[in-house]
Amino acid sequence: MESIKLEHGPSEEQLAKLGARGWPIWTKEVSTFPWHYDEREICYLLEGDVIVTPAEGGGAPVRIQAGDLVTFPAGLSCTWEVRSPVRKHYRFG
Repeated sequence: MESIKLEHGPSEEQLAKLGARGWPIWTKEVSTFPWHYDEREICYLLEGDVIVTPAEGGGAPVRIQAGDLVTFPAGLSCTWEVRSPVRKHYRFG
């Protein structure tokens, strides 16, 4: 299985090329919950602090913070630990 791809501080040029600022916005309060990705998701965190822990065999936990661009592979099962409220742009596919 592919791993979570994390890029700290992508350039505005890169975000513009992706169209990230036009993607829908998702928000989530402080919480912990399981999640499964049926398809690939790319997201850009505007606010928040999260630790995403892949299910067994899926790799090491990843800390995601405001300003990070993240790609979650299709088929990934994980647990999200939202340590401070999240606000992110996201796109599936």
